[in-house]
Formats: sequence, structure tokens, C-alpha cells
Amino acid sequence: MTLVSLNESRLADHVDRLGLEHPPIDLASVDYAVRRPDVFNERYGHVLDYMARVELEVDRNVLELTTLLPDPPEIDRRFYAEVWQPQEIRHGLILDELQVHLGRPAAEPDLTSLGVKMRILGALAHLDPFQDVCRMLYYLTGMATERSAVLAYNLLHDGVVEMGESAIAQTVIAPIKRQEPGHYAFYQLSARGLWTQLAAWQKWMVRRMRSFSFAPVGANDATQKADFGDMLKTLGIDREVDHFASQISRVERELLWAHRRGLTVPPYVAAAFREAVELAEVRRAA
Repeated sequence: MTLVSLNESRLADHVDRLGLEHPPIDLASVDYAVRRPDVFNERYGHVLDYMARVELEVDRNVLELTTLLPDPPEIDRRFYAEVWQPQEIRHGLILDELQVHLGRPAAEPDLTSLGVKMRILGALAHLDPFQDVCRMLYYLTGMATERSAVLAYNLLHDGVVEMGESAIAQTVIAPIKRQEPGHYAFYQLSARGLWTQLAAWQKWMVRRMRSFSFAPVGANDATQKADFGDMLKTLGIDREVDHFASQISRVERELLWAHRRGLTVPPYVAAAFREAVELAEVRRAA
């Protein structure tokens, strides 16, 4: 069995296992009881809103994927259509319902916007060699997004437990955070497998495009970047933002920048997170 077919087999097994062992969270299993709703809302309300919006926007993400990858491998389609999207939508619905229980307005996800750059990439992606470039960018984005989610949900869970909000910790945050690592593993396996198949010019293009297109998950304009920065502050990440950036980009650094010895974090990743923290600070000071 070749390395390519072995990786494909591992991916298929992984997706099968995710679908079997991690079905979408049962809404009936969620307990929205909050002991101190005002205190909880003041501390974590804006975090819930950001996370709910991002999770619910996976419908738009799938629209982007079908544009960016007009002819994806079947395993990619199975993953995002049958596993990832149903799980993430359920996460968003649960988080959104929680913030409504706290008296907050429901999230306002953008489910339809498709930018000009995305449409241009989609047109070019009909060329197979360029679609492989787009696939690699998709896997890199998926890795950064899911690793960010794993770390953020872990910190949120710790904070909610510390507040004594056991129902929320056990039936909302814990079930969500259990599902995120499987998504990250899919993207990592996919990225490692595809990177070895790319030609030198494709790798160069991936590096270039990634350098100017990276953004934190859900942060598409200055306001959302500041919102992301506020979330980082609430979770205590702003105090060690470069370390956080390093954690979410470890595999990306290993694959794309192995030739840059001594590089601890891709500069565009660190810059994006620092910008979010700075924008949040400026907004709070205004």
C-alpha cells in the first residue's frame, strides 16, 4: 500500500469513527440552568455570542468550500457534510440558546456572504493543480480554527467550573469540547498527506497565499477582530498571545516553514492575534 492510499484509508477510518462515536449533541441532554445568570453573563456573555456566531456560520463555510473545492475528494465531502457541519451547527444552536437564556439577543451569523476573492479562487480551482493549493489552504485554516477551538473551550470550561456552574460545564461546554479534537485530527492528517504530494511551485503558492490571507476564526473585519481580542482577554490568552499563536500553528510551521530554522510561530499568525488584542484594547479605552 502506498503512503497516499494508506493516508486515505486512515482518513476514512477516522471519519467513520467520528460519525459513529460523536453524533451531534442531543438537545434534550442540555441543562441550561445557571446559578448566577447576571454574573455569568457579565463574564462570559460576549464569549458565548462570538462562539455561537462562529459555530453557526459553518453553513456559509460549506458554501465557501463548495466554491473553493468544486471537485473535492469524497472523504473531504463526507467529513464536512456528514460529520463536521451537523456537529458544529448543533454547537452553535446550544451556545446561542444559552445566551438567550441569559437574556442576551440571539447571534447574528452571516450565512450567505461570498466575497469576490473567494469567487475568483473558486474559478481558478477548476484547474486541478490549483485546486490542490486551495485544498491545502482549507486544511491549514481548519487546523488553526479547530486548534483554537480546542484551547478556547478548555479554558472556558475551566472558568465555568471555577464559577460553580456545573450544569453548563457538564452539559454544554464539555460535550462540545470533546468533539473538536476529532475535527483537528482530520485536518492535520489531510494536511500532512497533501503537503508531500505538492510540487515546489504549489508549496510556494500556499506559503504566499497563507501569509496574506490568515485571520483568526470569525474575525472578518475590525469590529469582529476586536470582539475576538475581547474573547482572548476574558479567557486569559491575551497575556501570552504569542504562545497561543504558536500552539495553533505548530503543524503549519512544521510543514510550511521547516526550512526557516528557529521560527517559533509564522509571523502572520502572531501579527493577526496581536492585532486583535490591540483593537480590543483601543475599543475599551475609547
